[in-house]
Amino acid sequence: MTHTYITILIMACAMAIFHLLFYAVKSLKEREDFSTINARVKTWWGMLGVFAIATLFNPTISLISILFLSFFALKEFFSMITTRKVDRQLFWWAYLAIPIQFYWISIEWYGMFIVFIPVYVFLFLPLPRIIGNGTVGFLRSVSSTQWGIMLMVFGLSHLAYYQVANPIYGANLVLFLVVLTQANDVVQFLVSIFLGKKRVIPSAHPNITWEGFLLSLMTTTALSTSLYSYLTPLDLKFGILSGVIISLSGFLGNLTIWVLKRDLLIGNAEKFQKLKESYLTRVDSLTYSAPIFFHVIRYYFDFM
Repeated sequence: MTHTYITILIMACAMAIFHLLFYAVKSLKEREDFSTINARVKTWWGMLGVFAIATLFNPTISLISILFLSFFALKEFFSMITTRKVDRQLFWWAYLAIPIQFYWISIEWYGMFIVFIPVYVFLFLPLPRIIGNGTVGFLRSVSSTQWGIMLMVFGLSHLAYYQVANPIYGANLVLFLVVLTQANDVVQFLVSIFLGKKRVIPSAHPNITWEGFLLSLMTTTALSTSLYSYLTPLDLKFGILSGVIISLSGFLGNLTIWVLKRDLLIGNAEKFQKLKESYLTRVDSLTYSAPIFFHVIRYYFDFM
């Protein structure tokens, strides 16, 4: 327990230092839009608080917190979709999947947790739309809803299953994942602003450059190598590899959510701007990094 206290204290100090550096950079570049990074910094503190309490006191707190995180992220995803009344009725069935998915986690039923949304929700969600509302707009309505559930509920719910899979290291693994994912995003953003010249995919994400991508990959890998022995039971090889996996999967998540927002909000610049500090922006990278990191270490290690 003493080791856990020390680890959480070190993480809090490191985040406080970064927070101060961020505000110093922000004051030097007043014309730049730092709203996205500001949202991610707030997420760091929130996640640290949640998982510190979960580790030291009650793991149920993290389960409930992630449930609400999934709900608000899914709600914001649905707010981007242009819908009719018949489409919005489908959303209620999607929201119902959230408590059911987290119920499987609470009773530690891994088999149902892993197939409930990709199989049962995917196959049966279209039925209410078919029965009551015909075929007009069917594909866009159902596929958009399924995309939201997969990313915001299935992807993020993996954060809650870490602690079920390993009660000893679960909370620390989530903290490790969240810190690395958010650090990767912040470094990628800042380097792209100050040093970036060549964009990776201009048509998809106008802000990510090759310089930002490569430096964030190296930074995340170095940070992973420094932290793995304190927060995880991983060996050196996977301590290093974890940084690479989290950086690449986080990049893909960030890119995917950004493209979805641009597609769904074409012609609505005001709403697009508002979403820069939303739950959706804070967890976009985690929708990919949480499940990918989970399944990689579950495949190679018995402790998961």
